[in-house]
Amino acid sequence: MSYPNHSNPSSFILTGIPGLEDAQFWIAFPFCTMYFMAVLGNITLLLVIKMDPRLHLPMFYFLSMLAAIDLVLTTSTMPKLLSIFWFRSHEIDFEGCVAQMFFIHSFSTMESGILLTMAFDRYLAICKPLRYSTILTGPTIAKLGLAAAVRGIAIITPLTCMVTSLSYCGPRVIHHSYCEHMSVVKLACGDTQPNSIYGITVATVVVGLDSILIAVSYMLILREVVGLSSGEARLKSYGTCGSHIGVILLFYMPGLFSFYTQRWGQRIPAHLHILMADLYLLVPPMLNPFIYGMRTKPIRERVLTLVWQ
Repeated sequence: MSYPNHSNPSSFILTGIPGLEDAQFWIAFPFCTMYFMAVLGNITLLLVIKMDPRLHLPMFYFLSMLAAIDLVLTTSTMPKLLSIFWFRSHEIDFEGCVAQMFFIHSFSTMESGILLTMAFDRYLAICKPLRYSTILTGPTIAKLGLAAAVRGIAIITPLTCMVTSLSYCGPRVIHHSYCEHMSVVKLACGDTQPNSIYGITVATVVVGLDSILIAVSYMLILREVVGLSSGEARLKSYGTCGSHIGVILLFYMPGLFSFYTQRWGQRIPAHLHILMADLYLLVPPMLNPFIYGMRTKPIRERVLTLVWQ
């Protein structure tokens, strides 16, 4: 079957949040506040870790990687999203849309990898303390960070190439706040099944494998914590593990909800789906500096010192 236009469109139109167009101007204010907090928190975390030699440890190196990823993740979406909400700047050129899609999905995959390495770091620190420094050497830390980055790029690059090779001959309106993979694919004509199958397989395998390994790490940690003689130490460990697990769930659950809703959630209201998708890229980057950073005593002390100087 042939189509009248097999070239890529010059641009797409992002609708924002379908059904809440009249409220978008006001919704932008809490979104902007959360974005500001995410940027401020993650930049502060990076500067504090860089400035304080006491924080040049594996856990804080992984935390720096997480902060850098979160900055890219939020900045690749929020400025354009706010311009849609406040200035009705709905148009995005095709190349910009593809680039945004690549950054969102590749850095989300990288974040999942870094969350896994951080769970592994906590497992070694609590369950194998005597071997911690010999296993997590400088080169090993660099290799783990590089592996997370390479995996994210290697998995999403084929997805991006598949999107650019599609023919777009229908409407140019993306019913979303940003260029999410399936939202773009739905505008293509011809056979889009390979895109759909690859996308759903990647999401299921990456999230499934990483979340299972993270869960196993924290189960082993909690089993070790139960054996601690000090009640105060147990309580502190439970609090730390609980907050970490909470942030991890906040990252994975909305992401999976958004991903599967694009394919099979026709009965779910569009505005609810898009709001969840927007918050998925905003809430974890905002909370990570506080949960992983400010709850850590050396970072908290350093930040307070900088504030009160």
